[in-house]
Amino acid sequence: MDATFTAEQEEIRRTLRELLLKRCGPEEVRTAVRTEGGYDPALWETLAQQLGLPGLAFPEAYGGVGCSVTELALAGEELGRSLAPSPLLATAVLGAPLLLALGSEDQRAALLPRIASGELTAALAVPGASLTTALGLTGDNRGDWAGGGRAGGVQARRTDGGWRLYGQADQVLDGHSAGLLLVAAHTGGFARSRTLLFLVRDPLVQGSPGRDGSGSAGVTRVRLTSLDETRSQARVQLRDVEAELLGEEGEPRDVAGALASVGDSAAAVLAAEAVGAADRVLERTVEYVKQREQFGRAIGSFQAVKHRLADLYVQVQAARSAAYYAAWATGAGEERVGGLALAQALEALRITSSEAVQLHGGIGFTWEHEAHLYFKRAAGDELLFGPVHRLREHAADAARLFGGGEVAV
Repeated sequence: MDATFTAEQEEIRRTLRELLLKRCGPEEVRTAVRTEGGYDPALWETLAQQLGLPGLAFPEAYGGVGCSVTELALAGEELGRSLAPSPLLATAVLGAPLLLALGSEDQRAALLPRIASGELTAALAVPGASLTTALGLTGDNRGDWAGGGRAGGVQARRTDGGWRLYGQADQVLDGHSAGLLLVAAHTGGFARSRTLLFLVRDPLVQGSPGRDGSGSAGVTRVRLTSLDETRSQARVQLRDVEAELLGEEGEPRDVAGALASVGDSAAAVLAAEAVGAADRVLERTVEYVKQREQFGRAIGSFQAVKHRLADLYVQVQAARSAAYYAAWATGAGEERVGGLALAQALEALRITSSEAVQLHGGIGFTWEHEAHLYFKRAAGDELLFGPVHRLREHAADAARLFGGGEVAV
């Protein structure tokens, strides 16, 4: 592993940081999350068309840049610093890699260039609150999380004209605004039970959608009120919806394996994003304790405060090292490293944002203060992608640390 970044990677970091400092301060973030889409369309257009972020990690043949997970993680770190709301995670980190891994050549050629240009956004819809299980981060994703033939989940039924979907998915990231849904659904009944992925294209323009995202095509999408407004979520209901199988009909496909691979790389990007947020809130806290005075001196000069900040710095730097290694390792084909890096990064963000609220004193406890944006991101991400102890537990089980068997090396 080469621990230094290339000139191109440093340029990605520098360009993105300069852009976000100008266009994505705390007030701009609050304004963006209250829009219908939950993000600033003009900023997304700039990120997509000028910087090429949606296509950063997939091949040039499909309009991408041809970089790796490392570059995507660096971009995620900068977006995390400003908590910039955007469809990047749902589209480029979760949706596009699945389309690239399992889609047919016609599907990739038709959809990936539109994703790379920013014209099309995507969302991964899995039943209930099973996202981390589906991605293989907190449990075995070869189980019945997609429905298992029982009531609930999302069921797929084959008809003469193709496939029809029926069911509901909660906590779909950017599901209310995405132009393409990748839906995990159960099919085959008990005899040949399996989970497949399906495409629901342009669900908002099928029929005449109303303000709540419902339309005559049988798709109802409602944006949910979430703790972290910068991470938009939606409930997607499917009522006899026409869908297209992801991939060629009749070809064998390892859906669980593809989801686990995407989960590992997504965890690395999320870890870098959490590190960026933790680093930024720590910077802001250090600036504040240098200015705030008590008993005639800056509170940052007190030894107890210095010790607390030093501990936070060490924790953030350790999480950064883990996130960078995970990004490199997943790009190199190493498995099951993203979840551990994500656990460390989420823990660092939670502790750093909590300390930031306390060290800011009375003003830090007001909802209007910037520190609460980071505190909510920490809590929201643990609810969506954790909790930390389950990420670590699953990694330990996968490595057979406590099973009495041979330890994986």
